[in-house]
Amino acid sequence: MGMNAVYRGPQDCPAVIPVFPLPGALLLPRGQMPLNIFEPRYLSMVDEALRGDRLIGMIQPDPDHSEMASVPKLYRVGCAGRITQFAETGDGRYLVTLIGVGRFEVEQELPTTTLYRQCRVNFKPFESDFTARAGEEAVDRGGVIKALRDFVEAADVRVDWQGIEEAPNEALVNALSMMSPFGSREKQALLEAPDLKTRAEVLIALTEIELARTGGPDTTLQ
Repeated sequence: MGMNAVYRGPQDCPAVIPVFPLPGALLLPRGQMPLNIFEPRYLSMVDEALRGDRLIGMIQPDPDHSEMASVPKLYRVGCAGRITQFAETGDGRYLVTLIGVGRFEVEQELPTTTLYRQCRVNFKPFESDFTARAGEEAVDRGGVIKALRDFVEAADVRVDWQGIEEAPNEALVNALSMMSPFGSREKQALLEAPDLKTRAEVLIALTEIELARTGGPDTTLQ
């Protein structure tokens, strides 16, 4: 595959990919995820990905079924990302950046001799992921920004409001979802939302729940 690969749909994606189980890590289509790689098995995974199509499947361990397992059970849905930046640190680590390509369902985890895990996956259930900005017009942008303002007020943090106002709905919703301080189950709900409108609704609801739990401002939807 060429250096500047274009993924037009599930047909352009491989059936088997290496997977990186990482609790709390959420990658979404066209989102950027920086990774600091230091474990030998994942250094090996990156080496192999760089020799091939540079795709890595980000996926979370399922906390409901992993606590006592020697090999953590994975959630069924993850998101593939392509390595677009790579650097060696000189102390044995890799710094990489993934760009989200599309979500996938795990059909089967494969027996393998590699240090890292590999899965047979299916991208077809998420075919709309390959169309940039699909469903943007249905997003309650005002509700998303209101929830963000309430959260920022409660957390007393600074944000680039100009950048937020200028961001398209897809970039806004997905970036806020990826940066959100929620746990694994909540992040998985954001990942598995069937479309952008639903993801925005889940993001608003989770923010309201978190603010209510921590005593933040009233964020009842209008």
